[in-house]
Amino acid sequence: MGETPSWATWTTRRGWAWVAALVPLLVAAGLIVGLGTATRTSAETDTLPAGFGSTEAATLAASLPDDTGATAIVLWTADEGELTDDQVAALASSLGDLPDDAQAALGSPLPSDDGTAAFLPVALTGGSATAVADQVTALREALRADVPDGVSVAVTGPAAIQADLAEVFSGADVTLLATTATVVAILLVLTYRSPVLWVVPLVVVGLADRLATVLATHAMAATGLAWDESTTGILSVLVFGAGTDYALLLISRYRDELRREENRHRAMARALHRTAEAVLGSSSTVVVGVLCLLLSLTPTTRGLGLASAVGVVVAAVMVMVALPAALVLFGRWVFWPKVPHVGTPTSEETAKVWGRVGRAVARRPRVVLAAGVVVIALAASPALGLRTGLSAAEQFLDTPESITAAERLGESFPSGSSEPATVVSTDDADTVLATVQASAAVSSAQPSASGDGVTQVDAVLDAEPGSDAAGTAVETLRADLADAGLDGTYVGGSDAERIDEAAAAGRDRLVIFPLVLLLVLVALVLLLRSLVAPLLLVATVVATYGSALGLGWLLFTQVLGFSALDVSTPLFAFLFLVALGVDYNIFLITRTREEAERHGTREGVLRALSATGGVITSAGILLAAVFAVLGVLPLVVLAQLGVVIGIGVLLDTLLVRTVIVPSLVLTLGERFWWPARPDRSRQQAGSPRHLAD
Repeated sequence: MGETPSWATWTTRRGWAWVAALVPLLVAAGLIVGLGTATRTSAETDTLPAGFGSTEAATLAASLPDDTGATAIVLWTADEGELTDDQVAALASSLGDLPDDAQAALGSPLPSDDGTAAFLPVALTGGSATAVADQVTALREALRADVPDGVSVAVTGPAAIQADLAEVFSGADVTLLATTATVVAILLVLTYRSPVLWVVPLVVVGLADRLATVLATHAMAATGLAWDESTTGILSVLVFGAGTDYALLLISRYRDELRREENRHRAMARALHRTAEAVLGSSSTVVVGVLCLLLSLTPTTRGLGLASAVGVVVAAVMVMVALPAALVLFGRWVFWPKVPHVGTPTSEETAKVWGRVGRAVARRPRVVLAAGVVVIALAASPALGLRTGLSAAEQFLDTPESITAAERLGESFPSGSSEPATVVSTDDADTVLATVQASAAVSSAQPSASGDGVTQVDAVLDAEPGSDAAGTAVETLRADLADAGLDGTYVGGSDAERIDEAAAAGRDRLVIFPLVLLLVLVALVLLLRSLVAPLLLVATVVATYGSALGLGWLLFTQVLGFSALDVSTPLFAFLFLVALGVDYNIFLITRTREEAERHGTREGVLRALSATGGVITSAGILLAAVFAVLGVLPLVVLAQLGVVIGIGVLLDTLLVRTVIVPSLVLTLGERFWWPARPDRSRQQAGSPRHLAD
C-alpha cells in the first residue's frame, strides 16, 4: 500500500478517534434539537407547474374571499329505494348545523332524477392542506350526526379528495422512518451475521437522516422552495439507502484490511483512504443529478432536488467521518462472532461464488455481453407502450370515502358533478358565464364566487372525471374561451391540472434527462480520467432504467391492474436510477482500476468482482428494499416509484454490474481506459496513483 493521507490517519488514530466520532454526532444532535424541522404554509400551487392555465386559475382563485377557498360536495343516498319527502326535508333542515367554516352553496340539496340521491356543493374556507383536511373531517362529523334514518351521507369533491390525500401522509414520517430503520437493521444483521456490528452504522445513518431532514427543510425555507410530506419521505429513504451503501463499502474494506494489518487504526486509515474516492465519486454523481430537478416547472419537484442533494452530502460526510472513528473505538470484537484476524483470507480470496462468476464471464466475454444486451432489450421493450397520467380515483391504493362517493355520485348525476372544472377570470363575468354555458364540453355551469374583480364559475363537464374524454373537454373549453377573446380567463380543476401536469412532466423529461446524463458523464470522466469507460457506464445505467421501466410497466398493468404510471414516476425513477445506479459501477470500476495498476485490466476486473461482489450485492438488495418501503403509504405514485427503482437497482446489481460491465471490460481490455493507460503504473506495486496520465 502507498502512504495513507494524513486526513485518513488523523480521524482514525489512537487518541483522536473518539473526537472524530463524538464531535460530528454531538453537532448533529445539537442541530437536530436546536433547529428542529422547518415548517411552512403550503399553497395549492405547490404541486402545479408554473405557467400553465390550471396554475393561473388556482392563483387567481386564491384572491377570492376566504369563504370560497375549497369546494366539497355532500352526497346523500337512500339505503333502499328512493329518498322520501320527509327525508329530503330533514336534509334541508340539517344544513343549519354545518360548521362555521362550511357554507352551503344552495338553500337545499339537489335531488337526482332517479330519486335515490341528492347532492349539495359546500364552500370551505380552505387554506393549507392540513386546514382543508380538518374542515372536511368536521363537515363529515356534523353531517353524520344529523343524517336521517335510512339515508347515508358522504363527502367528495376537490376538498374531500385533498383531505384524503393529506390523511395518507398523516404520521407518514414516523411510519416511513420506523419501517426503513427496521428493514435496514434486518438486512445489516443478515449481511454481517453479527448481533453487534449493525448497530453502529444504523445509529450513524439514522442520525444522518434526522440531520438531513432538518438541514434540508431549512435550506428549502431559506431559498423559498416548496416541499410537502412526500419530499421528506423520499429524502429519508434516499439518506438511509445511500448512507447504508457507503457504510457497507467502508466496513467491507475495513474488514479486509484487518486481515492484513494488526493495528486496527492503520487498517481503518487504509480502508478509509481507498473507500473515500469511490464514495466521493458516487455521492458527487448523485448530488449533481438530483440538483437537475431545480429546473423542473413544479415547485415541490424543485424542492425535492435541493433536499436530496443536502441529504446525500450529509449521509456521505457522516459515514466518512463519524463511522470510521466509531468502528475503531469498538475494536475488532465488534465483528463478533466472525472476528477478522491477520492472516485470515480476504473477501477476494473467499468469494467463491463471485470468483466463479468472473471466470465464467472471462471464458466467453463477447457471448456473455451479447446475451446480457438481449436480456436488457427484452426487459425494456414493454416500456414502448407505457402510458402516464392517473385520475384522482387512481391515486390511492386503498379507496377512500371521497372516491367511492364520487363513483356513486356519477350513477345518479352527470359524471362530471364530483369534480367540476373551475373557470376563474378577470374578464367580464356575464361574458365568461355565457361562453362557458355555450361550450359543447359543458353539461351545466353556474357562478360560485366573486370578489376583487375576479369571478369563478363551476362547470360540470360532459365527461367522466379522469378520463381521456375529460381532458379533451378541458381543451375544448379552453379553445372556446380563447375564441371569445377572454385572455384573462383560465380553466382549473382536477382534469385541467392533470393534463397540465402531463405536459409539464414531458417538458421536464426533455430538459432534465439529457442534462443529468451529461453531468454524470462529466463526473465519471473526472473520476476515472477516461472517456470510453464513462460513456459505457452511462449507457449501462440508461439501459437499466429502460429495463426497470419495462418490467415495472408489465407488473403494474398485467398483475396489479393499473392503467398508467403517474406522470412523475418516469422522471423520478430515471433520476434516482441513473444517479444511484452508477454508484455500483463506480464501486466496481474504481476497485478494478486499483487492481489493474498491479495485475493488468483482465485480472484486475476479476479480482475486483470477487472483492466487491458480496458487498455490492448486499448494498443493492438493501437499497431496493429501502425504496420498496415507499409502498407502505397507500399512495400509488410512491408505490410505483419504489417498485421501479427497486427493480432497477436489482437489475443493476445482479446483471449489469455482475455480468455486463465485466464482460465489457474483458472485451475491450486496456482500451476500456482510453485515453488513460493504467498498465503504465503496473510495475509500481502499491503505488497510490490511480491512473497514469
